[in-house]
Amino acid sequence: MRNDPASTAAAVLARVGGPGNVTSVAHCMTRLRLGVADPAAVDEEGLRALPGVLGVVTDEVGVQIVLGPGVVEEVTARTAALVRAPEPAAGRPAGPGRDGRVKEGIARRDATPVKTVLRRVANVFVPLIPALIGCGVLAGLNGLLLNAGLLPALTPALTAVASGFMALIAVFVGHNTAKEFGGTPVLGGAVAAVVVYPGVAKVTVFGTHLVPGQGGVLGALAAALLATRVEKWCRGRVPGALDVLLTPTVTVLVSGLVTLYGLMYAAGVVATAIGAAADWLLAATGPVAGLVLGGLFLPLVMLGLHQALIPIHTTLIAQQGYTVLLPLLAMAGAGQVGAALAVYVRLRHDVSLRTTIRSALPAGLLGVGEPLIYGVSLPLGRPFVTACAGGAAGGAFVGFFAMLGDKVGATAIGPSGWALFPLLAGNHGPGTAAAVYGGGLLTGYAVGFAATYLFGFTGRSRTTASA
Repeated sequence: MRNDPASTAAAVLARVGGPGNVTSVAHCMTRLRLGVADPAAVDEEGLRALPGVLGVVTDEVGVQIVLGPGVVEEVTARTAALVRAPEPAAGRPAGPGRDGRVKEGIARRDATPVKTVLRRVANVFVPLIPALIGCGVLAGLNGLLLNAGLLPALTPALTAVASGFMALIAVFVGHNTAKEFGGTPVLGGAVAAVVVYPGVAKVTVFGTHLVPGQGGVLGALAAALLATRVEKWCRGRVPGALDVLLTPTVTVLVSGLVTLYGLMYAAGVVATAIGAAADWLLAATGPVAGLVLGGLFLPLVMLGLHQALIPIHTTLIAQQGYTVLLPLLAMAGAGQVGAALAVYVRLRHDVSLRTTIRSALPAGLLGVGEPLIYGVSLPLGRPFVTACAGGAAGGAFVGFFAMLGDKVGATAIGPSGWALFPLLAGNHGPGTAAAVYGGGLLTGYAVGFAATYLFGFTGRSRTTASA
């Protein structure tokens, strides 16, 4: 029976320190993402014990609660409504106390600067995923119609609908960056808009004219970060009476000029290097690159760091029309599905676990791996490792064909598994791309199943899982 979203939201808030401790509410495809003022007030074990919660990832600034596709949207809406509601007279909970300080110390010790930066970058791009998926699917459909010569009167309109967001994605990145890092969102968007403004073609930097969109989302991210720093500097120095006039003006002027005469050029160099590195990686070390990327992606998903790769995917899509990395990473989900099937076969007497697998498997086939990760493979231990082996094998398969010259890419990001087929593209056409990708999925399923069936269990794990 499905849990009531309102009850789940209330229970979640009760275990993260109450509505007053929540600073932000957002979600991705499977996770409720809450920013918290006092991490020590989060009851992680209590969250894990809630019905419907598949997993929990915490750090020093927030908590990610894995709820699964479909459910997460409803729970997020209910949670946001409760956070906006007036707080009771009691107000926020008391300070963390000794136990809370210990928990806070552990959280800060485990939160490395790299993890923190990656999670904050992910927070910038996660809200953009629905639009990236929708526009990507429409772009793929439009490409099929163009290649088939069908509906010529409709394809220009579809082109405009599918391409409009991507043409202005820098503005949305700038808005979200300023919001995430404590600036005024609209100022971040205004400065980032410089990156895609057609008039930059008249600006000369280092002897060459800038190109609208040069540097892409990386330039927009850097521009908005700079704007946030400039704005904060101004707020502390401009008299209150002049703040409303001078702070926005100085922020846009200084950040805009630095973006034009430095950040766009530098970000363009970095973006070009990313594209060249991806091409070289697959051409020179295809199977090895695929093995490493496919094998390590599940741990990234487990830690909630996988969304930090979105800027790289977006950069590759802007440069080449598709990202060659996503099909490789998607093989991790195939290994996970194969491992889950092996668990289903081996533990035939564990009714509860087999029920979990049956309910989570459709999502896994469509590329949503968290239900199987947190509900099946991770609690059992070894099946998580063997699932990674399946992902590595699938990645090596796709990487091998990339080294032979058959590149497979995705025109948008978000889905994987079977859901990625409508978004596939490549240098030899969508048919070849689909064949190679499908072969990778089958390889991941097979190796994940075999590795788990043969090596995923010990006598003790079988006994424990069946208890």
